[in-house]
Amino acid sequence: MTGFARVRRATPQGEILLSVKSVNHRGLDLHFHLPPEFDPFEGFLRGLIKHHVARGHLQIHASFTPSTAAADGLNEPLLAAFVAAFRKAAAQHGLSGEPDLNVALRLPGMFRAEVPVESGPELEEALGEAMTEALEILNRFREREGAAIAAEMRQRCAAIARSAEQMEEIRGRATAEFQKRLKERMRALLRGAGVEPQRLAQEAALLADRSDIAEELMRLKTHTGQLEGLLDGGGETGKKLDFLLQEMNRETNTILSKTSGLGELGLTLTGLALAAKAEIDKIREQSLNLE
Repeated sequence: MTGFARVRRATPQGEILLSVKSVNHRGLDLHFHLPPEFDPFEGFLRGLIKHHVARGHLQIHASFTPSTAAADGLNEPLLAAFVAAFRKAAAQHGLSGEPDLNVALRLPGMFRAEVPVESGPELEEALGEAMTEALEILNRFREREGAAIAAEMRQRCAAIARSAEQMEEIRGRATAEFQKRLKERMRALLRGAGVEPQRLAQEAALLADRSDIAEELMRLKTHTGQLEGLLDGGGETGKKLDFLLQEMNRETNTILSKTSGLGELGLTLTGLALAAKAEIDKIREQSLNLE
């Protein structure tokens, strides 16, 4: 699921600016962009994120501006580069205005530190608090998106259940039609050869039973109920949904293989099974966004 959060936190050593952006991903994929002061804390941040997020491609950007108390003056080359870039852009685009010193002084690295900022426990604690706050904001975004996705998945699940009910209603007629057609075909192939009617009926019944879709429909309806339960249960559902949808897809494929050659009723069953399969595929696409 997608989301974004940005947090600022002031510390005695300086100001932390932290942003977290997430997009859809099958697993948890973390990419850090940290200043040198935070390099020792990457493992700590990974553990913190894994406690709050299970799936997603996350981009974590952080910057650190040392406090003026820890600085001995302006970074003159950086200030000169800022002013030069401002005036060059203004001249190129025909704009008026002067560089804003307040903006320039807030740029990361504008103040030169007397000594490197120590990456100690206090800074780690402040960074952890900022990350926790950012992840809570991020997850609120993700929860809203997840609720909308789950609502659509429930609608598609209900459509699958309706298709299964319709297939069950016509299954009996389709089986009888299959037995009738099978007997006629066997008689035509035998061309009057002597075969006991009882044996003919047994073979037709056996082949019809192998073409019956009752078990597949029962399992498909059971799976739709399980899918609803997963969506209602909360927690980590993405991987469980993926497995369940594989099973549902397998049932519809079996139904499609069994309903060929049943004439008009078979075409109706095939259409319903294809509709159910399409809904399963759409749910599967959406399940990749859920955690």
